[in-house]
Amino acid sequence: MAMGPDSFRTAANACIDIFESFIKGRSNTAMKLSIVIPAHNEAGNIGTTIDALSHCLSRESIDYEIVVVDDHSEDATCQEVEVHQAVNPRVRLVHNLNKNGFGYAVRCGLDHFAGDAVIIFMADSSDDPEDVIKYYHILHDQAECAFGSRFIKGSLVVDYPPHKLILNRLANLFIRTLFGLEYNDTTNAFKGYRSNVIRGCRPFLSPHFNLTVELPLKAIVRGYSYAIVPINWRNRAVGYSKLRIREMGSRYLFIVLYVLLEKWLTRGDYHRPHTEQFEPWSAETQAPASIPSYQFDVPL
Repeated sequence: MAMGPDSFRTAANACIDIFESFIKGRSNTAMKLSIVIPAHNEAGNIGTTIDALSHCLSRESIDYEIVVVDDHSEDATCQEVEVHQAVNPRVRLVHNLNKNGFGYAVRCGLDHFAGDAVIIFMADSSDDPEDVIKYYHILHDQAECAFGSRFIKGSLVVDYPPHKLILNRLANLFIRTLFGLEYNDTTNAFKGYRSNVIRGCRPFLSPHFNLTVELPLKAIVRGYSYAIVPINWRNRAVGYSKLRIREMGSRYLFIVLYVLLEKWLTRGDYHRPHTEQFEPWSAETQAPASIPSYQFDVPL
């Protein structure tokens, strides 16, 4: 049946109203935060970690999801996560189907997260959930990457093993010197990124803990903005660290040199697009003031 002028005008106005409502809805959309937690035999810690994160994020009314990546655990880690998943739909359990390894597990989480920004958080409760709130506000308003430091004014470190502390400081001094950075805690895994940074830093190579330096160094070299804040760290109370320094040394060195060669030799081939710049989240989602009647510049 043919549509008369009045019917067409009514239908067109209805389409415009729907589109305008969609745009206005986007302007009020909160930034969704994903927390990726790699977990290997962390049954004694993972429940406490999930509870602490959920409490802090809910208190601040932050839209969030917690993605726990089981890295071939042989204890009750998966069962602990499933208990929390049953009562909190924001908790998701995914399985690393690749080889066992911290880097593989984190990369699996980065393939599955659904948020506008993502924070990598340790399963052993060594990171402070309150610092996640700091990261969220940085990613929302200040920068595309949130980098915490355990070694600047305002930070707190409790029970860091002395031999690991010495090696940590030497490794970070080496990285700072090579890349000319002021940031002094590159090797710490606990960092936050907007989703566009994760896309822009692919593909990832590191299968193990060396991913902790690949991610931030690539983000810096490829031109993404970052802010540094003091954070707290406490040594795990349950279980043992999966990091094996003797095994990781050469792997860290390989990734550091790999990113350094990218910086020196690729002439910006992997640099972020020039058309893409950081904007505060509220500005990014701001709707147009009005949509002219019957102007169908955007397909309906």
